[in-house]
Parts: sequence; C-alpha cells; structure tokens
Amino acid sequence: VKNYPEKRSAALMVLHALQEEFGHISLEAEQWAAARLNLQPINIHELVTFYPMLREHDPGKTVVRVCRTLSCALAGSARLHRHICQRLGLEADAPGLQRTKDGRFGVEYAECLASCGTGPVMMCNDDFYENISNDGADEILEKYDE
Repeated sequence: VKNYPEKRSAALMVLHALQEEFGHISLEAEQWAAARLNLQPINIHELVTFYPMLREHDPGKTVVRVCRTLSCALAGSARLHRHICQRLGLEADAPGLQRTKDGRFGVEYAECLASCGTGPVMMCNDDFYENISNDGADEILEKYDE
C-alpha cells in the first residue's frame, strides 16, 4: 500500500492478494480492505462485483475456464464446456461459475483467453491448454482430480 501515491490506488492489488491467499474475497475481507485503504466497504464491493476474475465465493479447488469468444466458439468451445459439465455432474446451461458438490472443481465460461488460433482453449487454475478435444479434457481433469 505504501508504494502507491494514494491508498485507494492499491485497491485491486490488495484484492488480488486477498484472493490469492484465501481463494476468494469474503465480505469480511472486503471490510478489512476498505478499512486498510480508508474507503467505504461499498467501494471495495463494487470492484469485487465488477471484475470477473475477482470472486465473492469459493470457486472450488480447480477452476476450469473455457473460452467462449468467436474463434473458440467456432472451434467447438460450447461442446467442450458441455462435455466438462456433464463429466463433473454440473448443469451446462446454468449461468456463471458452477461448483461441484465436493468443491473439487468450479467450471465457467471465460472471455478471450488470447489464443484465438488454437481453440478451443481452456484453463485449469493458471495452467493453459489449447486445441482441446473432449478426450483431452478428460485427461486434463483426471490430472487435477488426484
């Protein structure tokens, strides 16, 4: 916080650090950040709810993101997303992040993952995978299920 000219400038960095430590940003963490940065809690909550990579709830141990922008959609990302959801017992058409009951996986669509020529593309936590088939997704998920 001391590296920023104004405390409020550090808000996103503080939120990223909280999420990295706890996996999500709870209401208590929002209040802590607001107090630390001399902001109102609503100012922090607005950031958490605006940015899609910030999470209010535990997304699961392994977060699977499937790109859904045009090039990946044309390469079959909807089919891939449906397959992953079916394999994990989740509803493919539900909006937002879906989490398995045991908390092992969270699955969601993502906007462009910046590999438009190699779709469909998915991420598992911070690991990036390209040209993913249903069988390839199964192998990847098995690796994270250990």
